[in-house]
Amino acid sequence: MSGVQTISVGGDEGEQRLDRWLKKKFPQLGQVAIEKLCRTGQIRVDGGRVKPATRIETGQEVRIPPLPDAAPMPARAKDRPLGPRVSDSDQQMIQAAVLWKDEHIIALNKPPGLPSQGGSGQGDRHVDGLTTALMFGYKDRPKLVHRLDKDTSGVLLLARTDRVARALSEAFRSRTTRKIYWAVVAGVPHPRMGTVRYGLVKAPGHGRGGEGEKMIAVHPRDIDATEGAKRATTDYAVLDALGTRASWCALVPITGRTHQLRAHMAELGHPIVGDGKYGGSGQENLGDGWGAQLGGEISKKLHLHARSLTFDHPITKKRVTLTAPLPDHMARTWKTLGWHENDVPDDPFADNE
Repeated sequence: MSGVQTISVGGDEGEQRLDRWLKKKFPQLGQVAIEKLCRTGQIRVDGGRVKPATRIETGQEVRIPPLPDAAPMPARAKDRPLGPRVSDSDQQMIQAAVLWKDEHIIALNKPPGLPSQGGSGQGDRHVDGLTTALMFGYKDRPKLVHRLDKDTSGVLLLARTDRVARALSEAFRSRTTRKIYWAVVAGVPHPRMGTVRYGLVKAPGHGRGGEGEKMIAVHPRDIDATEGAKRATTDYAVLDALGTRASWCALVPITGRTHQLRAHMAELGHPIVGDGKYGGSGQENLGDGWGAQLGGEISKKLHLHARSLTFDHPITKKRVTLTAPLPDHMARTWKTLGWHENDVPDDPFADNE
């Protein structure tokens, strides 16, 4: 058992989450233990209370309480990759999801139904837990630099080094990246191109672990007066429509709030097809914009896909655009409705900026 320690954040360790920094320093600490130590104030940064997700900066002082000594690693296990064991089937699945990679970055076309990370109600099978299968000869597992909702598919980036992880994380925070999502929504938004500026505030879930939490839209005039509300902005454009019953939309999240696209489209009266949380009535949509199921041959799965991601490569400095094919259930919907991926511009907002 160690005593109380105070450790300075090194010059190459800033701009990362506290929990990740702790796990590197103290491999014996699990996520649950870190959350408890932060919650009880035993871990502090510059004397103040912090959360596991707090980003630390170079030169800050981190107080570490007495910790159990790390268990000795068996000799034959020292050279094994760190991280949970991945089954052969999961290894094949996650490697098949690789959309693009170089020496610094791996991009996945994340399958729908697979969480990005563990957490409340997410279970043990998630992208972060499968990264051992994405090392491809590197000594460290790649690191997630952003997330997609469990049921949202599409482009997801992982960094292969700490340096690149910090640079990409900063790019997402400073909004120098550009993400375009494709969605099928109930009804047809009017006007056919616009911006949603409703704020969002979190309503707690009813489960023991907070399961079922939901974002509530707040009118722009009420945001400042609503405790916990955060401003959120989404651009949308209708690309094609099935009469008045449903439409194919491109969505760009200018901000990155939880469930932002889903909550914003529902607030417009045009929830995303297959969205049981924000979809209003479960009945078949009759063209009035409510009811997130179209019925017939259309899948009941969420129809939200991170179609493309554009970013500045942290090392080469080149502008990179990655495009992810539609998941199977959305591809079948496109075929059923007679929509064609190549019939629309890559960025329908380009001429309006």
